[in-house]
Amino acid sequence: MSNFLSAARWTDKDQPQPHQIAAWNIAWSWLSKDQQEEFLETFRSAPKLPPQTWLEPAIQIIKQFEGLRLDAYLCPANVPTIGYGATSINGRPVKIGDKITEVQALQLLQEQIKNVYAPGVFGLIPASTAFRPAQQAALISWAFNVGLSAVEESTLRKRIANKENPITVISEELIKWDKADGKPLEGLTRRRKAEIELFIGRTEVQQQTAKLSPSASFSSRLTPHITLGEFALNEEARRFRHQYQLDTAAELAGFLERVRLAFGGKPIIITSGYRTPAINHAVGGASNSEHLFDAPGVGAVDFWISGANIEHVQDWCDKNWPYSVGYGAKKGFVHLGIRKGRPRVRWDY
Repeated sequence: MSNFLSAARWTDKDQPQPHQIAAWNIAWSWLSKDQQEEFLETFRSAPKLPPQTWLEPAIQIIKQFEGLRLDAYLCPANVPTIGYGATSINGRPVKIGDKITEVQALQLLQEQIKNVYAPGVFGLIPASTAFRPAQQAALISWAFNVGLSAVEESTLRKRIANKENPITVISEELIKWDKADGKPLEGLTRRRKAEIELFIGRTEVQQQTAKLSPSASFSSRLTPHITLGEFALNEEARRFRHQYQLDTAAELAGFLERVRLAFGGKPIIITSGYRTPAINHAVGGASNSEHLFDAPGVGAVDFWISGANIEHVQDWCDKNWPYSVGYGAKKGFVHLGIRKGRPRVRWDY
């Protein structure tokens, strides 16, 4: 094997520049014959993408937000577009006047995902090849919407490359991509929130809790690491009475899972969840306490994390929980809540 170029069987189409060939040949000369063989085997092999279990969830979330147009139209950027946001058909640009069927639109979408956006995401964010299919689908949807160039330049990509916690990164970074001309767009905000929920598993949590009822065993899990009993402090007197209370607890538990991951998977310790009116009165709770879970979408949980700085936990929740946060760190806990209308509320204990 006289040089790397001939050994690698580089085609004319892929021909590198002369200075690149010279650099490769220098490196090539430093390798033993066995090392050259090992290098060539790796060099010639096709890149391995994860199994395409991400395809269906990616299709579903993209279809949900892109909408379907069977006649070519100009998108807001004045680019001829058709189907589910396709800008080319069989390799040529879409032209105004083009028409397709719904089946063709789906085929175009599948081709774009499989041939462009999935490989692009996995190439730009190598760590994503180890993510769950739903997480991969969320990133593919984002890339489909903003473009791979934007993904490449994003802080999101850089933070994941720096091995930051993916749940934290996605929660903090993805929502920033909801603007056009510097102004948030409601449709983009909804899409980013849906992608975040898909990534962190909120959809899976909803499916899991749909199988539970207030009478379920206290050992039943609302989320992978939080049980129904923890919201009742494992006391029958604190058991939920209504399904809507359990649903709100599941939403809170879903966020607690995010907190847990952000702090290295350390255990969450719940100190107060559901209170009946009698218990709330006995512990001196406010008459309108969120802990009463007294309406759909209303509820609260107080907690701390074993082995984590409570001030840091409180700061993280303050940045990432959009509803009620009670600053109880000085007393050893953080309060997370939701009240009617879901306002953003902050207070000190």
